[in-house]
Amino acid sequence: MRKQERAERTRRALIHSAAAAFDEYGYASSRVSGISARAGVSTGAFHFHFEDKESLAAAVESEAREALLTITRCADSSDEPALQVLADASHAMVSRLRSDLVVRAGFRLSCDVSDATRPDLRRQWQDFVRRQLVRAGSEGALAEGVAPQDAATVITASTTGLEVLGRGDQAWLSREAVTAFWRLLLPRLAASHMVGRLDPAGSDVTAGCGDAGPLEGLLERPSNRPGGMVEPDCIA
Repeated sequence: MRKQERAERTRRALIHSAAAAFDEYGYASSRVSGISARAGVSTGAFHFHFEDKESLAAAVESEAREALLTITRCADSSDEPALQVLADASHAMVSRLRSDLVVRAGFRLSCDVSDATRPDLRRQWQDFVRRQLVRAGSEGALAEGVAPQDAATVITASTTGLEVLGRGDQAWLSREAVTAFWRLLLPRLAASHMVGRLDPAGSDVTAGCGDAGPLEGLLERPSNRPGGMVEPDCIA
């Protein structure tokens, strides 16, 4: 394996390991030594790729942000009614939260690390939700008396709340839980002529948008270093 490929593999293993630690323990309780050991690398390798824990957290958040952008861009390209797009995207997001440690950790870091310059995945999702509801209003798809901003508040709080609850019980991150939410909400949210056209279980438009990325499984890679440790790629 070429040196550049080893370097990229080690870097991504560290991101995945950090995501697992942040997801399980939170940012403050995670330690560089534990993250390095979990990735099967030395602390020297860690510092070759990242200056400190904060820079590693920023890399995790960046990966998570790109994953969420993939979902929302995929949904934005759909020709379905805005409310269906919103339901579909929420299914895709929850699927990604269920399957991808990096995305889960990115959402948790949005709470654990207070820094206005860092990605805020909840705000990113809120902006998407608001945008779709404004479009739904312009389509005449909202029930009488439903204001897009009020609906955005309810939907953002409920869907991001599934992520918080899912930390303790992954049943909250199931397709059934998201479907139940939309089955209850859509008859109150959508205009009467729209209700029968909307599928709370999600359409196939965003199929694949929530698939986990290439980070999964990196920690199980074999190592030929004693004790499973991998040295910095510049000297390996």
